Amino acid sequence: MKASVFVGTSLDGFIARPNGAFDFLPEGGEPHGYDEFMASVDTLVIGRKTFETVLSFATWPYGDKRVVVLSSRPLDLSSARGSFEQMAGPPAEIAARLTATGSRHAYIDGGITIQGFLRAGLIQRLIITRVPVLIGEGVPLFGTLPHDVRLRHLATRQFASGLVQSEYEVGA
Repeated sequence: MKASVFVGTSLDGFIARPNGAFDFLPEGGEPHGYDEFMASVDTLVIGRKTFETVLSFATWPYGDKRVVVLSSRPLDLSSARGSFEQMAGPPAEIAARLTATGSRHAYIDGGITIQGFLRAGLIQRLIITRVPVLIGEGVPLFGTLPHDVRLRHLATRQFASGLVQSEYEVGA
């Protein structure tokens, strides 16, 4: 199974504020490849905090994609919309279960989830869109790593709004 990350960050590397909000990310605006990326994945793997944030959205953003929420605690489903399933365990075990059940390309989302899958060597592609804002503190995209993770730069695009998006292959 291929695993990819498509994420927006502040210029100082945060994917959310300390309270989990990502109100610094632009809404709508110019297309930056998200729809094409979503069309390429069949499964989303998101952390519990990301899932809880998504539940507050006016509409379920994932359509009919398979959504797997990682959490070892029961989820509060009182405001749940859309279809999802819950899994727990180390990233390698999750990836093996997804592969065994037919997942071919997973979108990995959520700070802790991305960090865990990256540490386990399970991410093959990173697409990072930097927003021209400094927020000073928050949830970092990358945490500590047991060793260097080599990346091969594939492309960088800039947008009229000031967004800069870079794509990397992991382990190249």
